[in-house]
Amino acid sequence: MEEHLTVGHVAELAGVTVRTLHHYDEIGLLQPSTRTPAGYRAYSAGDVERLREVLAYRRLGFGLREIADLVDDPTTDAVAHLRRLRGLLVDQRDRAAAMVTAIDRELEARAMGIRTTPEEQLRVFGAQLYDTIGAAYPATRRTEPRIAARIWAALGDARTVLNVGAGTGSYEPADRDVTAVEPSAVMRALRPAGAAPCVAAAADSLPFEDQSFDAAMAVSTVHHWPDPIAGLRELRRVARRVVVFTYDAASHQRFWLNRDYLPEFAGLVVGGPALADLTRAIGGRAEPLPVPWDCADGFFEAYWRRPEAYLDEHVRRAVSVWTRVGPEAEQRAVRKLRADLSSGVWAERNGELADLDAADLGLRLLVA
Repeated sequence: MEEHLTVGHVAELAGVTVRTLHHYDEIGLLQPSTRTPAGYRAYSAGDVERLREVLAYRRLGFGLREIADLVDDPTTDAVAHLRRLRGLLVDQRDRAAAMVTAIDRELEARAMGIRTTPEEQLRVFGAQLYDTIGAAYPATRRTEPRIAARIWAALGDARTVLNVGAGTGSYEPADRDVTAVEPSAVMRALRPAGAAPCVAAAADSLPFEDQSFDAAMAVSTVHHWPDPIAGLRELRRVARRVVVFTYDAASHQRFWLNRDYLPEFAGLVVGGPALADLTRAIGGRAEPLPVPWDCADGFFEAYWRRPEAYLDEHVRRAVSVWTRVGPEAEQRAVRKLRADLSSGVWAERNGELADLDAADLGLRLLVA
């Protein structure tokens, strides 16, 4: 490889236009290291490596802002990016193969005059929620040390820990022997290099013997499980101690974002188990878990004293609630919040929050 490649040569090799490379430079996504004597952009080997990552994520469907956060992540080197990209591509390949197989079966059935059911027709296209929102996680979802301290203290002296619904690995204690369980291939692929080994499995059917672990933990995941009670009983089965970070749906309704802007949230929890049911499933107790005003983990309640953050689509994309309520409710809530922030209505309603360092928004730590 030449010491530097011209913009035209890079565009030809990568199969993109020179205009695309100019745009990446202008937005700061890929800025070439130098210029030729004639003033043209010139790309080093490092620039080319970054471009490869940008284009790979782009062709996997990531947005440019998401890509910028991914390639700028200081904890992820080139090898980690390759591993992550490989995982995402393998998952994409497997999904495509499964769809081809399902379509072939339906074609065979129709040739014999058999019509498949609506459920069968749609099942192959039904991606898990985290496969949709997982790509945005690295940008705003990270371990909040004050919450982590509570979770890790609740684990007690446990040396072996099972993290169920582990996602990208936030809140996994580094000083313990952790095994992760995560059903979403996208989330597994986004786990950083060096993270705990991760098993593809569901919470309500854990592939472990009884009492295999000192403790089992589940962080901000129970509300996504098809059968939360069954999943929690599984945690109780495989571990001697259980720690769950979740929320009390009844208390959660008082959060100003739900109360004033997103009434659809109530519909998400209708029919779900009450906090008492969740606590009973593990035979434990529920402890309030206040959210600090400057919470580093961008979960739904994190910005209770920073309402402007909810106007940022990047922030919303990493929170499952917005995907679950749908785009119409989301955009209506955002428009109303923006107007109330501009007019001062939000401040009038919620002025008392300015003096709080932490707030009880219904988040709970279940311990057994």
